[in-house]
Amino acid sequence: MATSGFTDLREKLQSMVPHNRDAHSKRREGNNNKRKHDASEEEQSDPEELRETEEARKVRSGITQLSVFSADECALIEAKIDEVVSRAEKGLYREHTVDRAPLRNKYFFGEGYTYGSQLEKRGPGQERLYSKGEVDDIPDWVHELVIRRLVARRVIPAGFVNSAVINDYRPGGCIVSHVDPIHIFERPIVSVSFFSDSALCFGCKFQFKPIRVSEPVLLVPVRRGSVTVLSGYAADEITHCIRPQDIKERRAVVILRRTRPDAPRLETNSLNKVVLSVSSERQKILKPKRSRRKADPDAAHRPRILEMDKEENRRSVIPPRRRQRSGSGSEHWRRSHEAAGSYSQPDDSSSFVRKVKMRRH
Repeated sequence: MATSGFTDLREKLQSMVPHNRDAHSKRREGNNNKRKHDASEEEQSDPEELRETEEARKVRSGITQLSVFSADECALIEAKIDEVVSRAEKGLYREHTVDRAPLRNKYFFGEGYTYGSQLEKRGPGQERLYSKGEVDDIPDWVHELVIRRLVARRVIPAGFVNSAVINDYRPGGCIVSHVDPIHIFERPIVSVSFFSDSALCFGCKFQFKPIRVSEPVLLVPVRRGSVTVLSGYAADEITHCIRPQDIKERRAVVILRRTRPDAPRLETNSLNKVVLSVSSERQKILKPKRSRRKADPDAAHRPRILEMDKEENRRSVIPPRRRQRSGSGSEHWRRSHEAAGSYSQPDDSSSFVRKVKMRRH
């Protein structure tokens, strides 16, 4: 002990305490820093965020956008779209060429198909092409001004398009999340935008009354005169939509597609059933209004009592012979009710009415 300079072991232990405290505090700081580092790594590697980031990357891989049409070319095509709208308002197209919806009208050319409430059975995979000749042919201006330009830019091959749809949106219009029917249309799906800029959203969920839309997995700006091509994951594995908040001005889009040769098609009889089912559904919506007045428990019986009173009054003015002849029917009615045990002899006319009323009730 003397050589170490301490005469008491307690003094030696006390001299070592500051050193131990320093070591302990350093270890604690090291652990805290490690926890912060681990927490930051966990925040950066949130599974949900990673999944959405990965899905957004997959969606982008299936999207191609090109700026093809100049402002002057857009103005020319937009004038042609206005002509389509005017012809539709005059009733110059076939019945299934025009499909009207709130804040959005759809015009089918070449091929049209049933969807949404038009389906006999709801759900993906139930869509059907209309029978041949139910919609108008693709207008010449679509071939000359739109399709030919896209073929020249090698966006689509020659002869690819046999279905053209024009969607005409008003401000606040939308189209809910959907996948273009895989069993009806080949890929790619080509759309050309006109009148104003907008956005195409992927992976949104819609809720209604009031309408609400969840945040998209990916939002793709769509400019006037631009061409958007969907294929792969973006066309087949995730829904796309147009949100109401993204249509601030009138906007129209020309969708160019090719139908599959084996796509299911409605027969004429089935088409008639679809029209009838839609009309019957509309009739079911019109329900009779219910009165808000309180029900009168005697209301159902009062008309009968009044008729009885009229009968009694009529009998009182009948000559005696006719009264005796007509009384046989009343006597028969009385006897039949006496046999059933449901009739009691009335004391006077007022009690007769009262008891009949109770019996009827």
